Amino acid sequence: FLFSSMNSAAVFRLSLLVPHLASSFNKFSTTAIRKAIFLPHTTSSASYSSSTSLKMSATEGKLDVSRFMAGPRPEGTSDYVMQQTMIRVKDPEKSLKFYCDVLGFKLIMYREFPQWEFNVYFIAPVESASTPKTAEDQWDYCMKLPGCIEVTWNYGSEKEEGKVYNTGNSDSTGTSDEKKIRGGFGHLGISVPDVYEACERFKEKDVEFTKTPNSGGMKGLAFVKDPDGYLIEILPQGPMIVKDVDCNGVRADGGEGYKDNSK
Repeated sequence: FLFSSMNSAAVFRLSLLVPHLASSFNKFSTTAIRKAIFLPHTTSSASYSSSTSLKMSATEGKLDVSRFMAGPRPEGTSDYVMQQTMIRVKDPEKSLKFYCDVLGFKLIMYREFPQWEFNVYFIAPVESASTPKTAEDQWDYCMKLPGCIEVTWNYGSEKEEGKVYNTGNSDSTGTSDEKKIRGGFGHLGISVPDVYEACERFKEKDVEFTKTPNSGGMKGLAFVKDPDGYLIEILPQGPMIVKDVDCNGVRADGGEGYKDNSK
């Protein structure tokens, strides 16, 4: 993806989509994965639209997805926006501190529903100056803005012991038999100018990592956890650059192999 030509909201929206392809690649080498997903800037637009170059994105390499990348959007959908992903959180203050103070999002709108005992907080990777002042204008702005996260707080959850919500990634939270489940939700994703520098900052802020840039089979990207345990993938806004040593001292030729977070 040519991240440099997009605004931050568009980058965030696409970065939500790209990581979900990763689980289909556990049968391929790290080098092949980087070339197939993360380095399309090295491939001409003509060859990238061919079915041959796209088959890597499907299980067993048999699905031709070229038609989904070609042509105009269906009639009547040109103004549709991928506006939000909603997550439920235990403690809204902790979550807002993480997303706003650590990841750089801003609260652009919130609504309180005491009659139904929940609040919602919409956050996005934008500057505060761009957020309108009135509640009505904030609604209009938010509903047209790609890549928001709706942080939902149900009253009383902050008083419960331990984790409250299942993150979808090999998690036993909320299951009746206390066995881990392979949930459908995977992670959110943000892109940054330099993954290694961003991870140094995250480490200084005591953010929990599940994968530093050089650990695991895919080098140059990272995974961190938010206060509820939801995974956040950290991707570069450009080439998958791999540095010799990451924030945890893991060398580029070190780390364990590829791990499917759902298992």
